[in-house]
Amino acid sequence: MKVKKYRADTMPEVMIQVRKELGKDAVILQSKEVFDGGFLGMFKKKKIEVIAALDQEPLVQPAKTSRRTQQIVNRASSTEIMNEMKYLRRMVEQRVNKEEPFFESEYLQMYSYLLEQEIEAELAEKMVASVKQRHEKESIPATLYQVRRDTLKELQFYLSSCVTGGIDASKRVIQFIGPTGVGKTTTIAKIAAFEMMKNRKRVAFITTDTYRIAAVEQLKTYAKILDVPLEVAYSIADYKQAIEKFEDYDFIFVDTAGRNFLDATYVDELQRAVDLSENVQTFLVLSLTAKQKDLLMVERQFHHLPISGIIFTKLDETLQYGSLLTVPYRTNLGIAYLSNGQSVPDDLLKPDPLLLGKYILGGLDDE
Repeated sequence: MKVKKYRADTMPEVMIQVRKELGKDAVILQSKEVFDGGFLGMFKKKKIEVIAALDQEPLVQPAKTSRRTQQIVNRASSTEIMNEMKYLRRMVEQRVNKEEPFFESEYLQMYSYLLEQEIEAELAEKMVASVKQRHEKESIPATLYQVRRDTLKELQFYLSSCVTGGIDASKRVIQFIGPTGVGKTTTIAKIAAFEMMKNRKRVAFITTDTYRIAAVEQLKTYAKILDVPLEVAYSIADYKQAIEKFEDYDFIFVDTAGRNFLDATYVDELQRAVDLSENVQTFLVLSLTAKQKDLLMVERQFHHLPISGIIFTKLDETLQYGSLLTVPYRTNLGIAYLSNGQSVPDDLLKPDPLLLGKYILGGLDDE
């Protein structure tokens, strides 16, 4: 049996395709509305999709049979074909339903958009289904704007558990860990400048990133601009000595080496090189430009460390923000800060559910 999927603007156009390729004996297993094209998954064009089938091996009847025998064979043949078709229809429906739940029009557009933002399918389906149920219950017109507006409310609900506090004032040593190239050093400078300007805190820097000369020089530049002291720690002894030297400061910001997070040796070295005591607060810095599966893999590499929260950087360098929900949702680590540019300290944001939701939905304007 040959089964094929067809798609066109209208049902008559689809049927022309089906008859042309499968012939007049083709059977329609399923038809539905789908959406193609658009920008970032939104404003797609409606299409009609049909799954059709043709039995390429019809039952061959004996050359000579009695009329009664022929009737029995015909009935048996029809029953067998119908059973086969019903079974095939169920299998196709299950497969289609597994890949994409049935949502009409604007709901399907929103569901597809959330998937493209890398929101997990199960979570995206749950949110859109909740919006659809509310609209039906309250007789709310399902315009694209209204669907987006109410999806934002759903996102806020889930994102409320994805936000955590920033620096804990009871901790003096604030450490930043994460893979290379995520912008740890610039992030440290932003947070330090914020604490100095807004909260009038005395701040000092320590760097254990002695693998890259450029990293040390970058932090030295920030230290000079902010007029704060900096110590370079080449060993555990250097690190402890620097902590003691800065005992009169409110916060000591520690920049750690950014290296290949897939290298377990690096994580082991990190544990030996920095203080992980209860008096220290540690943040995991991740770039939102990275693939979501890589972000989750990074967290798994560091999950045994006492991480207080995640700092997402480079929000201004991507159009895909689903990780703002999926990563905290999967790791149980809240977002402490967001970085959306290179300006110190301006491009530093404190996250809240509404802000995160608007990033994911592309900046929905409220009426």
